[in-house]
Amino acid sequence: MTRPCSGVRPLTSFAISDTLCAARKRAAHQPGGVRAVLNMTEIVKCYGPTLVLDGVSLEVKAGEVMALMGENGAGKSTLVKILAGIEPCDSGAIKVSGKTVAIRSPEGARRAGVGYVAQELSVIDSLTVAENVFLGDRSLGILRSPAKLAALAKPYLMRVGLDYVDPLALAEEYSVAERQLIEIARLLSRKCQIAILDEPTAALSETEIVRVKSAVRAIAAEGCAVIYVTHRMPEVFDLTNRVTVLRNGKSFAPLDTPTLSIDALIEVMLGRQLGKMFPPRAANPGAEVLSLSHCLSAGLKSPVSISLRKGEILALAGQVGSGASAVLRVVAGVSPLITGEMRLNGSGYAPRDIGDGIASRVVYCSDDRKRDGIFAVRSVPENLSAPALGAISRFQMLSGGLERAHIRGIASKFGLDERYFNRLAGNLSGGNQQKVALGKWIGLNPRILLVEEPTRGVDVGARAEIYRHLRQLADDGLSIIFASSDTQEVMGLADRIATFFHGHLVQIVEAETATAEGLTRDVTRADAAA
Repeated sequence: MTRPCSGVRPLTSFAISDTLCAARKRAAHQPGGVRAVLNMTEIVKCYGPTLVLDGVSLEVKAGEVMALMGENGAGKSTLVKILAGIEPCDSGAIKVSGKTVAIRSPEGARRAGVGYVAQELSVIDSLTVAENVFLGDRSLGILRSPAKLAALAKPYLMRVGLDYVDPLALAEEYSVAERQLIEIARLLSRKCQIAILDEPTAALSETEIVRVKSAVRAIAAEGCAVIYVTHRMPEVFDLTNRVTVLRNGKSFAPLDTPTLSIDALIEVMLGRQLGKMFPPRAANPGAEVLSLSHCLSAGLKSPVSISLRKGEILALAGQVGSGASAVLRVVAGVSPLITGEMRLNGSGYAPRDIGDGIASRVVYCSDDRKRDGIFAVRSVPENLSAPALGAISRFQMLSGGLERAHIRGIASKFGLDERYFNRLAGNLSGGNQQKVALGKWIGLNPRILLVEEPTRGVDVGARAEIYRHLRQLADDGLSIIFASSDTQEVMGLADRIATFFHGHLVQIVEAETATAEGLTRDVTRADAAA
């Protein structure tokens, strides 16, 4: 971990990679008097009776990376979707290079010089890399040969660090990070004046994030105005020039990153001081509840032996594809056990599928809450009660009284506001969606909770809430295993940490003795896994 800059107060109890020094070095490169490429003024947007944006204004200069931050539900995604032509605004004005523009569609946004990389990847796996780079580009006119298209794509791929990529290869052959960079290459190919990147690193490991940040810097260096939506504090201080914060649908005057402290930024985002991010660790976890002895499954290259105690939070730390998530999946019954033995409360445990796991009170929450975690078009109560229909029914009929008691019990355990009960789960903020995805399993009164990336895409305030609720559940006797690529999350939440690299278990350490440097070494160096 780098040494903090003098005079900068770190966030209490939240060990964060200090990139403030790097931010200060960028101060000399601030756009300063450079012209504003984008001016959004008094933008208003309502969804029915709900006011989402209440007179929001945003200015971004040429060559600037502007962070757009706020809690989940603050209006960030709505604002960038308006600029990208995906959503119309109810009122307000948008100027690009001083000219008022009416953006009513994605094509209209492209004509206005706006490029958009959404949070969900839009790369088409069945197309070649080159075809993806120029996807939707009507300026090419007559369809070119694959070889010519590849030649045209190569310079853009090189500018985002993908010089080794074969433009004629299918996109599916490359990693999530590489496909994210292909999307940025597509953005470059359109020679846009304004680039929007909506949480481009949410699904990436820390090593992969470095590559995306380099590509963003390259875009800005060419004079493009970059709007960078993120929840990751280190990225803000390492990458951006200024920060615009949205809170409760309103915008605040931009803050200069080089002179900003982490605590000050969080206070503007939340409207209050955050306090401690991570709750105290358990004093004394109980007896062993789960053991894996020389276990091998899909995603693991060598057998794993590991144990879990009652009331313990065990972190499996590693980058995407490290094998950490593979352990969760075999315990949950998602993946079959190839060799080895698992024991649950002293008895043999070999779930044939996820249903067997649930029957044994072992529940699993994947890292893709939109695909696996929630029913987006169903109400919050329907989501929370879905796994427990048998328990809240009488004579094969759903009991309204039992259902209400069930979902209120979950809400109290997981900090869900009952005012959200009349909403569709898909319309909730990311933080509340994650509470629903976790809470529905807590309602089954499990012995073991398995969670992949418990706070991915969740704002700092919601993260603190989720950490507090998970710790309380552990204190009440629930045993938790979570897989995470977030070093600070691993160090702050876990009681013990198992590190993984390329399908191998590296070592298991007590969280109190772990260091960020040691964890980073374990999850990034091949020789550590020997």
